Amino acid sequence: MYEVLVKILADGAVLPVVLIGLYALLFKLEDKHRYRAYCRIFMAGLTAYLFAKLIGAIYQPELQRPFELIGASAGASYLNNPGFPSDHVLFCTTITLAVWFETKHKLLTSVLTMLTLLVALGRVLALVHSPLDVLGGVAIACLGVGWYLQREPASKSGRIKQWSKPSKAGKIS
Repeated sequence: MYEVLVKILADGAVLPVVLIGLYALLFKLEDKHRYRAYCRIFMAGLTAYLFAKLIGAIYQPELQRPFELIGASAGASYLNNPGFPSDHVLFCTTITLAVWFETKHKLLTSVLTMLTLLVALGRVLALVHSPLDVLGGVAIACLGVGWYLQREPASKSGRIKQWSKPSKAGKIS
């Protein structure tokens, strides 16, 4: 029973993260701001993934996964690599940050945060990652956050400022 629970946490909890993230990003964004939000999300995810692969190629704290070190079997799915950083945690954290920055929806972000923590815990309990691997996944996902800082500043009325068209005299109104 323990093994099944760990497998559900380590692998299965990723599915609700994806589904809740899709729901939030499809239905909780204003139509007029979707394209820019999706561009930021794409670039943030791509940046985080690129950083993860570059950092993982340069730095590996262990050359074997925890289950290999103790001679046990893996309790969850894994790729045949040393494991730093955790791709599962990187992916879940990236989705959680996207929902947080783009929708500002506190309840959905809280649920995604809890699910991401459960995935991280499950990956460690399944012995496919060390705590450093999952912390690395979170930290590297946070490197992609810079793209979200390119949001348009809100005016005093709370509405997004729009570019004004030049008037006939060439001045911006």
